[in-house]
Order: sequence, then C-alpha cells, then structure tokens
Amino acid sequence: RLVPAIADQKPIPVGTVPSGMALIPAGSFTMGDAFSEGYSDERPTHSVYVSAFYMDKYEVTKALWDEVYNWAITHGYGFDYAGSGKAANHPVQTIDWYDCVKWCNARSEKEGRVPAYYTDAGLSVRYRTAQVAPFVNWSSGYRLPTEAEWEMAARGGASGHRFPWTDTDNITHSRANYYSSTSAAYDTSPTRGYHPTFNDGVSPLTSPVGYFAPNGYGLYDMAGNVWEWCWDWYSSTYYSSSPGTDPRGSASGSHRVIRGGSCDYNAFDCRAAYRGDNGYPPNGRDDAGFRSVLPPGQ
Repeated sequence: RLVPAIADQKPIPVGTVPSGMALIPAGSFTMGDAFSEGYSDERPTHSVYVSAFYMDKYEVTKALWDEVYNWAITHGYGFDYAGSGKAANHPVQTIDWYDCVKWCNARSEKEGRVPAYYTDAGLSVRYRTAQVAPFVNWSSGYRLPTEAEWEMAARGGASGHRFPWTDTDNITHSRANYYSSTSAAYDTSPTRGYHPTFNDGVSPLTSPVGYFAPNGYGLYDMAGNVWEWCWDWYSSTYYSSSPGTDPRGSASGSHRVIRGGSCDYNAFDCRAAYRGDNGYPPNGRDDAGFRSVLPPGQ
C-alpha cells in the first residue's frame, strides 16, 4: 500500500521511516518530578501510557529547515519567520510555534505523506498559512510531540531520573550546553557560566546537534542547546486531571509548552520534568527550536 502522491511527488511505501529518526516504543512511564524539587505544575507524578512513535534524533537543523522551507514557500505555504541558525548543523531558531506546525505539514507533503494538521474539524483543509490552532490527524504525518511524548522520549526508557541520562542525576558541561551556576547542588560542572566551548559572544550560543552523547533512545540534546516547542497548551493544573493514555494537553490556553532548557538557561530548566510555561505561540524566540515526530505504520 502506498501513500497517494502530492503534486509531482512520488508515493513512498507506507511505514518507511526517514533516516535520522528513532523509534520510541509504546509503554508506560512515570511523568513528573520524582525529586520533589520542581514546581507544583510538575506534580503529582503519575503513570502515563504513550503509543509508539518515531522522533527526530536531532533538533531540526538549519539545513533541514531550509530544505523544507524553500520547498514550502513555492507550494502555498506562508511563514511568520524564515528561521535562523548559527550554522547548517546547528538547530534552527527564531521560529514561532505556528511556523513549526506548518513546517511539519510541508515536510509531510514534500515526502508524499498525508499531513497531520488542518484548519477544519473535518480534516479536509490542510494548514499552510496564517496563525490558527489547528485540528490534528494523530495517525498521519509529521507533527510536534505532545509533552508526554517529549518527556517519555527524553527519559530514554528509564523513569525517575533528573536528566536524560541514567548513570548520574547530576549535570555538567560535558553532558549538555547550558548555563552552569551554583543554584543547584546537582550542577557539578567544574566551569561556571555559559558553555566555554560555544561561548563565542554571539547570541544564541548554540552547539552543533549531536555534539553530546545520546540518551537511551538514541536522542541527542534533550537537555540544553535550544528549547523545544511541544503541541500542548500549557496548564499549571493539567497533571491532576490528565488522561492516563496519550494525553494531549488542555483544550485551550495562551501559551504552548516548551521543553528541555537551552544554552542560556540553568540546570533546573534542563531537567526532564521541567515544563516551560512561557512559549507564546507567535514569539519567534532565538532560544527555541523543535524536533518532529511521526506515527508508525502510516
């Protein structure tokens, strides 16, 4: 069975997974702060079952962004920002939430896949322009991860740890690109301040994707470098009422969740449980990027 071709794109076999993605297997994990050091919106810890999905191993690079973006703007897409990046192999940034969503749709169409996002409840009008809260076909196309998917992926198959690695619950500049300080005992980096390797004085102080070791699922930079946009509307009380299977966030809100910390935020924000509540969707912030996910078996 083949996915129908889009325009001049050839159909591709169903289930074909692009290179650079990792399988996050279906299963349950403990979501939230297991150390009772975080904010109240990270509690209570609770068991969540997440269906299998594929996730980009790397934050979307400027090179990949440009490849899809340049195709998209000649195929009916309109973006708020063109995107920036310090180098082709650094994460794209200065893009807003709407840009990420539309880019995911463009990536799907470019590859001949059925897109995930639509402007109508009947899922007939593909989302390509403007700023809307789109409807989602959860079983097709590239899309942003839900924050439950993101946290499950960040934990690398092992719940109860502070960071995306499991051999220690501390963080140093050898593990991630972040701002080191004495504010947390678990920040044990021998050097303080911005990461010395990437502090060239030109903001943002991003690092090439894949510079640090991957987590248990083979994902890179799940802590630090750039914040990552997620699908969910932020809610400070969502954990107390969220469903136990494939939660997808509140029905409405004013900010979208961002996850993972960044090169200019401290260790506290790099924790796997930390929920960034300041992702204003139209804000093309230079410390935020994203990675996309893809449902298997399309």
